Amino acid sequence: MSDSRNYSIKQLAKMEQKVARQSRTILFLTILIVAYVLMYFLSAPTFTVTQQSVLFILFFAIGLWITEAVPPFAVGILIVGFLVFTMGRDEGMDAKRYAQVWSDGVIWLFLGGFFLAEGMKKTNLDVSLLKLAAPKFGNQQKMILFGLMLVTAILSMLMSNTATTAMMIATVSPLFLMAGKESNFSKALVLGIPTAAAIGGMGTIIGSAPNAIAVGAMESIGIKISFIEWMLVGVPVSLILLFVFWRMLLHKYQLKNQTISLDFLLDAPASSEEEMEKLEESKIKKQIVLVVMGVTLLLWLTSQLTKIPVAAVSGIPIVALTLLGIIDADDVRSLPWDTLMLVAGGLALGMAIQEQGLATYFVDQVSHYDINLYALVVIFSLVTVVFSNFMSNTAATTIFIPIAISLIGLNADFDPVIFPLVIGLSASCALLLPVSTPPNAIAYSTGIIQQQDFRMGGIGIGLIGPLVIIAFTMLYSWLF
Repeated sequence: MSDSRNYSIKQLAKMEQKVARQSRTILFLTILIVAYVLMYFLSAPTFTVTQQSVLFILFFAIGLWITEAVPPFAVGILIVGFLVFTMGRDEGMDAKRYAQVWSDGVIWLFLGGFFLAEGMKKTNLDVSLLKLAAPKFGNQQKMILFGLMLVTAILSMLMSNTATTAMMIATVSPLFLMAGKESNFSKALVLGIPTAAAIGGMGTIIGSAPNAIAVGAMESIGIKISFIEWMLVGVPVSLILLFVFWRMLLHKYQLKNQTISLDFLLDAPASSEEEMEKLEESKIKKQIVLVVMGVTLLLWLTSQLTKIPVAAVSGIPIVALTLLGIIDADDVRSLPWDTLMLVAGGLALGMAIQEQGLATYFVDQVSHYDINLYALVVIFSLVTVVFSNFMSNTAATTIFIPIAISLIGLNADFDPVIFPLVIGLSASCALLLPVSTPPNAIAYSTGIIQQQDFRMGGIGIGLIGPLVIIAFTMLYSWLF
């Protein structure tokens, strides 16, 4: 009986996989046809074959990103391969430039951030920083909540917000047992950590993939924004939204002056000579990562003074951490290369749209309308949040930034920095559903919160976030 049941379960699983593959194939082919139809009807009579090809891959990529008929990173690879093949047939085009997006400065910046994050995780430096900071929050639940959210946000500026959320929730899980999984404090904590991770990612260029897309888009129109210049906007926005969401959690879950202990974060003393040797070795590795991280961040922040390119500085953690044995080949294989593939595809698509004049053409079609660009900033920010709730926020950023940049041509007095910054940062405000971001999915998997618990952050940050982002972006534009 048991063997029959197991056999039935295996057969059912195979059938489900087969149906899923067939559904994805049908969806893929449907998007292919729709993209071709849109390209056919929206092409101008003057369009060349190359322009039509770029328009087709634009619609095709958008459809694949929205429906996720194939993984988002695969769409990035498809874009680069398609553009190289298409441009290679045109004797007047240099197709190699689209393949060279893999070596773009933004890619290297992100890769350096990945190595730093992996070094912190491998040596448990991230946990050590948490244990160092957490006891300073006191024993009041509301202050512990704010402190843990602040630590999460800061770590997310340097490492993957997904990895940060997983680490933080695992580290503070004893709190759920002490307070009880049904307690308001546990629910506030499980909601606060993933939101803080998403919000914290706004703080630096390497904190979130949409940030890198925004920087790459600005570089494509001749605007270079340094690491510290991004932080002038990103960090204040992160801190304000962090405080706002913390107050929202306090109000919803009525956390006042209740207390709880953080003694579980204290390290137990070593009980043997072997354990002491391991602790000493671990301490040395942590110090190495700390020094490498300090030097890298210092050079990133002072790149305008030292004249050392940010991308070149990213080589420091890549070389140092592998040379000193902190990161090995297995660790390198486990890095999120799919994110780099997605970013590279987005950069290539944006480059093609600009160079082929597609954006300029469609902007010219609406140029006789009276368009208020400041109103469009608000619209684009809100639309980015909405779409990012249902699809990859990197993909949403990739779609909207080139379109928005093209609209700047309608007003020469409009600062071209505003659109990429606003859209890139707004993509991190998508928090409505468990599937909106990986940190939300991790939090939801704990079983402590339900899907409807995300609505407060999704709606609150989704509306307040873009307004705060626009305000600080406008202030940055005015001051600099």
